[in-house]
Amino acid sequence: MSQQLIESHRENAEVYTDPVVCKQKTLQLLKEINMPNGLLPLEDIFEVGRNVETGFVWLKQKKAKEHKFKKIGKLVWYDTEVTAFVEDRRMKKVTGVKSKEILIWVALTDISITDPEGKKITFGTPTGISRSFPVSAFEEEEEKEEEKK
Repeated sequence: MSQQLIESHRENAEVYTDPVVCKQKTLQLLKEINMPNGLLPLEDIFEVGRNVETGFVWLKQKKAKEHKFKKIGKLVWYDTEVTAFVEDRRMKKVTGVKSKEILIWVALTDISITDPEGKKITFGTPTGISRSFPVSAFEEEEEKEEEKK
């Protein structure tokens, strides 16, 4: 289904396929929409697309990836294709991202920073249940510390 969605937004979209440029564009996108730079810790990204008119973005990586955000102890799974509609401090209609809650994987469909100070980030599910965490838990510095070990 996400492939059909990507195709429907491909016209007039900026599409990048160089892995180095894809990583840069992912970080640039997060910065532009005022989201933490470690929110999408994808690897081997081979395509990034963005339709500025519709706000639709997609990221394709070679294989699905699990990532543990150590500061909050949360395991998140990123599919080979991650899509979303983006706007300032929000990613909505997200596909390809799940969080492990006790024993089950729960799809995340909405990610937003709604508090006025920008210190909390909220993750919503298709059922309307949401949880908030400190934005600092999703900053990339966490990854750099891991690499030093």
